[in-house]
Amino acid sequence: MTMPTGTPSYVGLIPASEATSRIKQRNRGKDTKHELILRRQLWQMGLRFRKNVKWLPGKPDIVFLKARVAIFCDGDFWHGRDWKSLKRSLSAGTNSTYWTAKIASNRKRDALNNVLLERAGWHVIRFWETDITRDPIGAAKLVKRIIASKSRGGTKPQRRANLRRVQASQ
Repeated sequence: MTMPTGTPSYVGLIPASEATSRIKQRNRGKDTKHELILRRQLWQMGLRFRKNVKWLPGKPDIVFLKARVAIFCDGDFWHGRDWKSLKRSLSAGTNSTYWTAKIASNRKRDALNNVLLERAGWHVIRFWETDITRDPIGAAKLVKRIIASKSRGGTKPQRRANLRRVQASQ
């Protein structure tokens, strides 16, 4: 599998409005509100983690290295929650071709990163933004259960070289 290509370009597109343009520019790639909420809950439960580990595919938002658990806190819009409905509403809006292709590309990239991580022996957890904000304690408890199950009886953690081998075979 190779990384998706053809990520849409902004060239030639005009923002729907100046306000929309400013809002989209302020979107964060890390330390989003829902990510901070989940991290705070995990910290309060005594779980310690790494943030945005660059050498892992997709730079997971939260990483438990020893347990080999990678967590992504996906924004509902940017990662295409309820994709059929979102695609329908995007097609009715401004720059519909771009936005539909952009979100579809993000979804493909997410799926590829899941595969790469799982092949390298990682457990991947993806949370939707609204699920975290609706029940941050429930999300953190799920993570804690998974970490605990990995600690009880997993195999010896593999090193980064295994991840590189998986990526090289793509």
